[in-house]
Amino acid sequence: MKSTVPKYLAISLLGLSFVAQADDSDSVDNLKDFFLKGHLGGQARLYNFNRSYEASNPTKPSAHALAASLMLDGSTASLHGFSLATSLAAVSDLGSRDNNPRRVDTTLMGAKSYFNAVTQGYMQYKNNWMMLRGGLQYLDTPWMNRSDSRMIPASYSAILLNFKPVKGLDVSLIRSFSWRSRVSSTYNKDNLYYTVGYRGDTLYGGNNKLPESTKNANGTWAAGVSYTWQGLKAQGWYYDFQNFARLSYLDGSYTFNTGTGFNPIVGAQFAYESSGTHNRLSDSGASVNGVTTGSKVKSRAWGVDLGLAIPNGRFDVYYNKIAQENAVGGGALISPYTVGYATDPLYTTSMIRGLVEMGPGHAWKTKFTYNLFGEHVQLTAAYAHYSTQNYGSNRNVYGDIIFRPGKLMNGLFEGLTIRDRWERASGGKNNLNPGNKHFIYNRVMVSYAF
Repeated sequence: MKSTVPKYLAISLLGLSFVAQADDSDSVDNLKDFFLKGHLGGQARLYNFNRSYEASNPTKPSAHALAASLMLDGSTASLHGFSLATSLAAVSDLGSRDNNPRRVDTTLMGAKSYFNAVTQGYMQYKNNWMMLRGGLQYLDTPWMNRSDSRMIPASYSAILLNFKPVKGLDVSLIRSFSWRSRVSSTYNKDNLYYTVGYRGDTLYGGNNKLPESTKNANGTWAAGVSYTWQGLKAQGWYYDFQNFARLSYLDGSYTFNTGTGFNPIVGAQFAYESSGTHNRLSDSGASVNGVTTGSKVKSRAWGVDLGLAIPNGRFDVYYNKIAQENAVGGGALISPYTVGYATDPLYTTSMIRGLVEMGPGHAWKTKFTYNLFGEHVQLTAAYAHYSTQNYGSNRNVYGDIIFRPGKLMNGLFEGLTIRDRWERASGGKNNLNPGNKHFIYNRVMVSYAF
């Protein structure tokens, strides 16, 4: 399905016009207040991305992209538990696109100079213990999420049923039918394994291998349970990526509160994935992470986290392993909505890529985060090392600084966030990096929430 955006856009604009007189009211008892006492907000973004390849590498010129986006979020108040919500987005490169397409970082906003999208448009019923939502919406699950590191988040056409039967316990059931990638303006029955331009979708940034002739994806069934109690955080999820793979995922951590400000943390995660004899990847003969062998999906992954929370910061050492199998991609974890985006939940995933993008092997990563000036400044440094069967040994060095003025200067810049992310990827083989040379990815991100 490809949604007709003008129709959704007209409906959504009408909804936004009703909620323009927003206030903080939530529950009302008449139709007039249902619209007039809603909420209107949004976010403006200005991002500048630079991919700097080694000067001696003639196979790949450095790439750049500058873009701005405006997102508006509107919702009604709640009338007997029912409410409506919509989100609109517009993205522009501000006339900054290089005339040479090879010098454009298309992962930021695709190949267009401008596009708009309806990122959300749903009806919801909610009470004290359950919530039912249907329509276009963001999903926040480990393997189906917003992947929100570009101009606008990814979103899904889906039905979401959520229960909170007791304190700390959360149960979710999801059926998604189509999705809109973070550089797409329409909702499509594809995913990040499909080629750019599939059925007209501007699907940039994935691990695009499936040919144009591949049949549509059929969405996903998902179910998840999460539980939080004192220092324990645990979750379990099952995904049936229709005609791609079936994924079971467990993740948990425990923080030992010592009362000293120095609190040890232990965590673990496990994933098992399978499929029938027929799936879109094997049926098409497409390679996954450079490997074409295998008729079934079969993958096992696990990971551990040893961490220490300190006053104003945290230090972690992570490890992940994906077992090699005689299967699709040599036993690769199939992740239709994060592959190429590097937004999966594996501990060792870096800004540029992780084991989902590189396939079976193992990785370790160290990460240190520290907050300064009452959390107005956050500093992060990380180092990751990957050893994989197809791409050899490679390393990522990462730095990240975030500045949030908050209520400084009488709250004049409250809602403003300035972030600079930097990562250097080096090593590898089989053209993991262009010409197997290192490259540096720098992302300067300015956003303002209102």
